This record gives sequence, C-alpha cells and structure tokens, in this order.
Amino acid sequence: MKNVFFLVVSLFLSFQLLAQSGADQLIGTYYIIKEETKSESRVQIYKNSEGKFEGKIIWLKNPNNPDGSPKYDLKNPNAELRKVRSDQVVLLKKFIYDEKNKEWINGEIYDPEEGKTYKCKLKFESDTKLKVRGYIGVPALGKSMYWTKEIKKDN
Repeated sequence: MKNVFFLVVSLFLSFQLLAQSGADQLIGTYYIIKEETKSESRVQIYKNSEGKFEGKIIWLKNPNNPDGSPKYDLKNPNAELRKVRSDQVVLLKKFIYDEKNKEWINGEIYDPEEGKTYKCKLKFESDTKLKVRGYIGVPALGKSMYWTKEIKKDN
C-alpha cells in the first residue's frame, strides 16, 4: 500500500512538472522587427510574482532621439508611465497558460508607438517562432506578428 501511495504521488508531481515546463517555455528573450516601422527590439518574457507572464523591452536598436537624449513612452495614456524610458517599457501583461491549446491567453499587449493596449494571445509555431496575436474583441479580427526566441548556446 505504501508503494502504491508513493507511485501515485510521484506520478502527480511528474505531471505537474511537465505542465509547468510547457508553460515556462515562454520564458526567454525574443528578437522583434515590427514590419510597419522596421523598428527592432528585444523583449524579455518572465513570470511575475502572481505567476502570470509579462514581457519587457530590454533593448532597442534606436533608443535615443536624434539629439542623443533617451526616448520615453510619451504616447502612454497613463501620465506616470510616460516617464519610463522606451527601452524599459512592459509590453506584455497578465498571460496565463492554456495547457489544452498550448497557448498563453487572457493577456494584453501594449504598442508604445501608438500608445494603445490590445487583448493578446501567444502560441509557438516552432521552438523559436512565437505567434503574437493582438486584437480588439475577438482574435479573428486581430493582427499577428512573429517574434524569434533567442536560444542560448553553451560555450
């Protein structure tokens, strides 16, 4: 009986770890080229203290204005957030993992070039190709872009 209990507990923990690793596949750094503007950036996706996934800009190809001063999130509707440097803006918020469909849902994506926030879902199309679908209302009426996950190479 003791062995059966141990086996059941072990299996339960194994399934929990596998589910977590599926969700945590999202964690990492992504390279992005926005097609409309050709702006280039890198976003770091992480899990916040509430267990939800967020993504923050960590690099911009052009972080400064022509005069050399840093760019800020000036189009943000929240006046406090207009003080945030453009290379430190949080773009993704509130994502949770949907194990059944293997995607991250119920999130938001912020577009600092427009100062607008959209509903969003994320799904891998390959190990390194993340489909980012922003929308208003329903996903079918949205727009997709693709982010490339950077894979760390061991030296």
